Amino acid sequence: MRRRRQQPDSPLNRERWLISYADFITLLFGFFVVMYSVSSVNQGKYKVLSETLTGVFNAPQRSVRPVPVGDSPAVRPPASEQVIQPPVNQAPEAAQGEGSGSDASQSLKSMAGHLQAEFQSLIRQGVVSVETNEQWIELSLRNSLLFGSGTAEPHYDAFPVAEKIAGIVDGYNNAVRVEGFTDNRPIQTASYPTNWELSAARAAAIVRLLAQNGVDPQRMAAVGYGAHQPVARNDTPEGRSRNRRVVILISRGSSVRAAGR
Repeated sequence: MRRRRQQPDSPLNRERWLISYADFITLLFGFFVVMYSVSSVNQGKYKVLSETLTGVFNAPQRSVRPVPVGDSPAVRPPASEQVIQPPVNQAPEAAQGEGSGSDASQSLKSMAGHLQAEFQSLIRQGVVSVETNEQWIELSLRNSLLFGSGTAEPHYDAFPVAEKIAGIVDGYNNAVRVEGFTDNRPIQTASYPTNWELSAARAAAIVRLLAQNGVDPQRMAAVGYGAHQPVARNDTPEGRSRNRRVVILISRGSSVRAAGR
């Protein structure tokens, strides 16, 4: 049988492989573009993240656990380990919480001025307020500045606030009473059955922060009022926000049991 003679391939048929090759190169190029976009690093964001992580891991341990109901109290460091120094450019007699009436009043005015200057921006924002008279200084801090909702564990923003307060009051021996307040919304958790426990635990947490920053624990007390001492109505979000607060009372005298209004 006579074999059929094959027709020679045309130039177009001999170059069809170029189409597949071009498709492969295109896909390969797209793959590398995607890989490059995924692996590229935003230098600005990387620098911020790097500095933040460096600061966190190099900083001293600053976590404060909430105070569960029924826990045994933490061991208080002996008072002999605390050294109280008068503030710079302050007369030695002004460092005494008690003494002449003029010295005690001058100490309160000096501390109030330092607190107002230190928290000027937060005062303008309405989250901090400073009031004073002849007997005491009242530093009021919104809970949103210090704690998350329903917890007595200070969040990270609370630590520099406590450091600033401790740096101002540490040079004096005036008594310090920390008071915790909540709104009237009920809470019932394993750690805090009611707002009484939550407010007291928040006050205790701030006392512990101040003690960690050098304030003599024997000068301080923690008190919880729950929802029973409101400064605003609890039927609006703004009113409830104002009622959720921690108040630091700095007394004219040095006796913590007599501190307050």
